[in-house]
Amino acid sequence: MKTVTLDVQGMTCGGCVASVTRMLTGIDGVQSAQVSLDKSEATVVFDEQKTAPASLVAAVEDGGFDAALKGA
Repeated sequence: MKTVTLDVQGMTCGGCVASVTRMLTGIDGVQSAQVSLDKSEATVVFDEQKTAPASLVAAVEDGGFDAALKGA
């Protein structure tokens, strides 16, 4: 398992946090996603054999939020 942190912009409420969490945990291979409104980030634990960081970013962006790998 690998852990990455995504910078997520555009979240304004708890509903946004729930949406981003649902988007990420719906991806095959994602074990968990902790989304923080205060920090504007999501920490995701995933199986590298099933998905990649770029797919995580793409899923969040497809949901209408801006996302990028933190530190990338």
